Amino acid sequence: MAEERLKPISLHQEMQRSYLEYAMSVIVGRALPDVRDGLKPVQRRILFAMHELGLTPDRPYRKCARVVGDVLGKYHPHGDQAVYDALVRLVQDFSSRYPILDGHGNFGSVDDDPPAAMRYTETRLAGIAYEGLLSEIGEETVNFSPNFDGSQQEPTVLPAQLPFLLLNGCSGIAVGMATSIPPHNLNELVDGLIALIKKPEIKDEKLLEIIPGPDFPTGGEVLMGSGLRETYLKGRGSIPMRGIAHIEEIHPGKGKHKRNAIIITELPYQLSKSGWIEKLADMVNDGKINGISDIRDESDRDGMRIMVELRRDSDAEKVLLEIQRRTSLQNNFGAILLTLVNGQPKQLSLKELLSEFLNYRELTIIKRTRFNLQKTINRLEIIEGLIEAIKNLQVVISMIQEAKDAATAKAKLMVRLNLNEKQSDAVLAMPLRRLTGLEQQNLKDEFNSLKIKKEELEELLNNRQHLLNTLIKELKLLKKRFGDKRRTKLIEGGDRILAEKAAIQRPTTESLRKLAFDSIPNDHKILVQYNHEIKILSTKVLDKLHLKEECNVTEDIVPGKLILPINESPKLIAITETGRVAIIRWEFANQQPGKLNNFLPGGLEGEKIIEILKIPEKKSISLGLLNNDGRFKRIAIEEVLDLSGRASTLVKLKEGTKLKSATICEEKGYLILVSNLGRILKLKINTNNTPLMGKLAQGPMTMKLLPNEELIGASSISQNSTKKLFMATKQGRICSLETKGIRENRRGAMGSMGIYLIDKKLEKDRIITFCMEESIIGLGTNLNRFGRIKQENLNIKNLKELDTIKLKDNEYINRLMPIYNLN
Repeated sequence: MAEERLKPISLHQEMQRSYLEYAMSVIVGRALPDVRDGLKPVQRRILFAMHELGLTPDRPYRKCARVVGDVLGKYHPHGDQAVYDALVRLVQDFSSRYPILDGHGNFGSVDDDPPAAMRYTETRLAGIAYEGLLSEIGEETVNFSPNFDGSQQEPTVLPAQLPFLLLNGCSGIAVGMATSIPPHNLNELVDGLIALIKKPEIKDEKLLEIIPGPDFPTGGEVLMGSGLRETYLKGRGSIPMRGIAHIEEIHPGKGKHKRNAIIITELPYQLSKSGWIEKLADMVNDGKINGISDIRDESDRDGMRIMVELRRDSDAEKVLLEIQRRTSLQNNFGAILLTLVNGQPKQLSLKELLSEFLNYRELTIIKRTRFNLQKTINRLEIIEGLIEAIKNLQVVISMIQEAKDAATAKAKLMVRLNLNEKQSDAVLAMPLRRLTGLEQQNLKDEFNSLKIKKEELEELLNNRQHLLNTLIKELKLLKKRFGDKRRTKLIEGGDRILAEKAAIQRPTTESLRKLAFDSIPNDHKILVQYNHEIKILSTKVLDKLHLKEECNVTEDIVPGKLILPINESPKLIAITETGRVAIIRWEFANQQPGKLNNFLPGGLEGEKIIEILKIPEKKSISLGLLNNDGRFKRIAIEEVLDLSGRASTLVKLKEGTKLKSATICEEKGYLILVSNLGRILKLKINTNNTPLMGKLAQGPMTMKLLPNEELIGASSISQNSTKKLFMATKQGRICSLETKGIRENRRGAMGSMGIYLIDKKLEKDRIITFCMEESIIGLGTNLNRFGRIKQENLNIKNLKELDTIKLKDNEYINRLMPIYNLN
């Protein structure tokens, strides 16, 4: 028999199943709150147990031990200390913005003092919990389920009339996930709910104006910025907060000099006062913070006051900044708006949280209305029977007198007066005082009022707008009764404040770039040369270089690739042949011009730069990348700009593959690909021909290549561009072609011939480079000699006519270089 009960099972399968069950039990049954009432199971059970004990706000306090015992014995068998800890937090006014329990005794302090034992403390329901969470629980608004042993029924959720999840916030750590929701102001939440009811499609910006930020019970300040916005829009973010401090002049005593002191009156949320003072004292003793002579806690029942007395020679503002930087006087609240929605953990935005609550609140009002409607109908039925009996009073009395027992009297009433069973029971139970004239009138008045109430309840169920108006009215009543002023101050420009402080305390590359940029005169220009040197020169110096004039091929000049005005603050990027990209910190070239490597982040040492590009101030652009194996892809420009001062990989190249060229692509524009045999492929820039891809993608093949044919590069033009395409062979022959006349093809096509080569087999007669039309075109050779030609002087009339550049023996052209933004 014992052998039949044993079943072989895989250990890893059993571990997976058991751990999953444990994880779901923690997530759903212990750690995460429900989006509807904002409570964890233990909190909900505490409140329900206290409601069952009758611990209403108008009743005397009861020992916490009694409450904990009831919760343990009936609903939550997880240990008395766990229940008491949860109860204590619901009482603490420095933990909850609107405490839902009213405590009497020592429930701990902001100094992190522990609460007294449960046998000493007393509690009862707070008014906001009694009215906002439990007042409708007896009206069939929520479902009940059996407790752990099936001996009791407990509610699966409480009929919350306010979004307590946002009112008091919540924190919890589950298996593989956590929640951390800051508390908010009741007035702002109610206004936000009303705005959402009136206009469900309300924009996030408008909602953030109504609910601008958290409202911590300990006050303090919240620095409004991107962290707060991300929290409310995405459900996760870091909210900067700091304590409130000011500088006072104090008088130490007779015969002593006056000196300054920093007075802290409010600390950030969840920061222990005594612990913070101790850490500050340790830093002063260790010499990490200078200028402080004494620290005293002068807090009393009127409020918090921490005095940080300074030395006479100290700069109070600098010391305060140092305290904020090195201690938790300024820190971040890591917000994660994770909650249970239909029993599943889900991260929600602020609008989604409010919408979920409103959906639930609307459902509870419907259930409450149905319950009250049925109750009203039942009462109307009884009143109708009583009125009918009074109308036929003598008949009723005679029937009752003649009947041998109550059952016979009940049957006669049902037959003679056409009453149902409930009405007959009510008539038989009617006291004699109902026969007085006043009582009869009261019955008629009650009947009329019940009819009116029935019509109102039916209207509420049938008219959703009427129901929403009722919801708004109830929210306003709760706001009037329990709302209060905001405690936490909101400071605009939080990102700027944090950036300025960070720059002062520890200068970052970005802050140094800004300082370098501010020091450059507005009339200067950036010069990026083809030998990858970067200089910042005045207009007069640039004019003396004669960069707009033609010159023969010589060793004495290096053409400028980019000449850009400073006042536009251009964004420049450098791309390597291994597929890496970095933003160029050209601002430092004003202090010390030099090679490109001096203005790039670390990690690019020894890599060959194939392209330097200016990112235009346009939205519909992307970065196109061509590999030497003929594959081409586009990548979103946002991924290129979001580098945070570091180098990033744009494409994961296969072994032996390198990046051939890069170009800025404009939506609906054209991509021009040129091969060494003079074939040109013109593609429309769209998702079919040139799809947007991620950083790991290689990209699809573009032109169908012949044996020994290869692509020499890619360039792009706008949709209505009239630019010419210039191509050059090694031996110095140049031709031009109208890009508008090039036939448009699809990806994978053969393209069209752009130039007829004299002898395709000769390497020197093949196309080696090309560029798009600009007023000045630079030439570069293998001997590092350079020249400049005005494109109108090339005198190229058709494809077969070529201009020849005079070159030395063993010298050949290896690049054409358009020079941009000469004006």
